[in-house]
Amino acid sequence: MKKNNNKKHKWLKWEFWPFWLFYIPVYFQYLYYSIRTGSFGFFSASNPLMTFGGFSNYSKSHVLKAIHEDYIPITHLLTPPFGKSSPTDFGLSFPVIMKPDMGERGFLVEVIHTQQAYDAYLAQSKFPVVLQEFIDYPIELGVMYHRFPRENKGHITSVVRKEVLSVIGDGVSTLAELITKGERTHYHQKMLFEQYAHELNNKLEQGERKQLSHIGNHIRGATFYNANHLINESLHKVFDKIALPIEGYHFGRFDLKVPSLDDLYAGKNIKIVELNGANSEPTHIYDPSMPLLKAYKAMFSHWKILYLISKANHKAGVPYTSIWTIVREVRNSRKQRKSDKASIVDCL
Repeated sequence: MKKNNNKKHKWLKWEFWPFWLFYIPVYFQYLYYSIRTGSFGFFSASNPLMTFGGFSNYSKSHVLKAIHEDYIPITHLLTPPFGKSSPTDFGLSFPVIMKPDMGERGFLVEVIHTQQAYDAYLAQSKFPVVLQEFIDYPIELGVMYHRFPRENKGHITSVVRKEVLSVIGDGVSTLAELITKGERTHYHQKMLFEQYAHELNNKLEQGERKQLSHIGNHIRGATFYNANHLINESLHKVFDKIALPIEGYHFGRFDLKVPSLDDLYAGKNIKIVELNGANSEPTHIYDPSMPLLKAYKAMFSHWKILYLISKANHKAGVPYTSIWTIVREVRNSRKQRKSDKASIVDCL
């Protein structure tokens, strides 16, 4: 199957730029705040609940436990040695979500459909694994929320709506052809061709929709849309109710699923699949139509808030972690993750 060479076209869109390239202007802002605080690890004071303020190496399961159970999926932490088990032992049925307890940017987050895949994931894992109920709600959002110390109300600065990759059949084209000519799927052609290697010659019926991903992560192909128009007083009240009881949490992003916007504004049927900290981005900026300068404006505002909250927490007694400690621990964990990724991807 000949592949469409769209690499040049893809990198003309800044939303696909490498992390390090997009962040170059932000590095200068980070340097400025580091000098102001006297610490390159100032962000570590943003969320006392989380290791390094939620910049890296924090436990996802530990953070979710701090949220009221009404707002989270059924979640269990599995630790090595795993032994023999099944999701049914934890009150779950397939499909389920499995992911490392520590990891960012969709690292090894998988939708597991069979006992064989479940066993294979655990067999190759050397780290604690989060086993989570799969939530199949139609609306997936990321909500950036922050609250300054001693404030009794927080602030929502970003809402992103996520749409996972899919194609719609025309009764004639093969799956490979649909992927190649798809408005968004062609950007992820290599990944999808590998993932669906045994289905590429299949044809979809007219109007038949095939979902190609269940993970709302930009790296995994999800499209992020600016949904800041959803921000209003009702939404602030909902997230104040959710976030205020979370001791030691001041800054980050709630990644959630909900059946409808009516439920969202009523604070009902909200399921928070992850809660992120200092590593959070206002991901509405990755909307395909977002101008680059407007995206940087949002990023600079985001980092200013992170700086001010970290500084206020430090003044209240929360220490800054040495940047050398953070770098050492992150480097060691990423070396291990790289090895684990190779093993798990091969077995799945």
